[in-house]
Order: sequence, then C-alpha cells, then structure tokens
Amino acid sequence: MAYAIIEASGTQLKVEPGRFYDINRLAVDEDASVTIDKVLLVNDGDDTSIGQPLVDGASVTGTVVRHLRGKKVIVYKMKPKKKTRKKRGHRQELTRLMIDSISVGGKTITADDAPAASEEE
Repeated sequence: MAYAIIEASGTQLKVEPGRFYDINRLAVDEDASVTIDKVLLVNDGDDTSIGQPLVDGASVTGTVVRHLRGKKVIVYKMKPKKKTRKKRGHRQELTRLMIDSISVGGKTITADDAPAASEEE
C-alpha cells in the first residue's frame, strides 16, 4: 500500500492514490488538476522517504471533484443568572480532492500501480 503524508490547507493528511479526501477550501475550479509539493513522507511498500521537513522532488497530483460544506457545528454560550444566551452555527467550506498519483524521485505511483492490502496478505 503506497501512501504519502502531505500538508494541504493548514492540515496534514495521509493520502493514497485512487481515494478522495475533504480538505479546507482551495481556490481552484471544479475538475481542475492540483499539484501539492508539500510532501512530508512517501511510503511505497519497501521504500520510505522521509523529508526534513519536505521530501525533495516529491509531489502529489489530484483532481478537484467538487466544493461542498461540512456538517453544522453548534456553538452555544450561556451565562447563568444574566439572561445571556448566544447560539451560533458554523459550516466549514470544503473541497473534495481525488488523489491521482504520487511522484517521488522520477517514479510515479498511481492507483493501478499500488498493490492492494489484500494482495499483501
């Protein structure tokens, strides 16, 4: 199972080719290709590359599937005996990103190339 740990939108994610992830909103149109160069670690079965802090020459390529909003979070503030109550809601703006490939050292790993977990067992 090949995977990479990337930094995108202020968070760190473990990503695999062929899967989609919801990250904080990116200013990119839908169906556009995105290349993320902030790769912290790449694991390709036997070979592991660890960056200090980033892996040189590594990148992750993905496609923006769509933009959406996350679940609603309710923030309720109350001060007892003061008749003060505030109820606020928040929905985070998200981007659904489909990971197409992971590139490191001139080698490209796609969903077809990566061995499945059931084949290793």
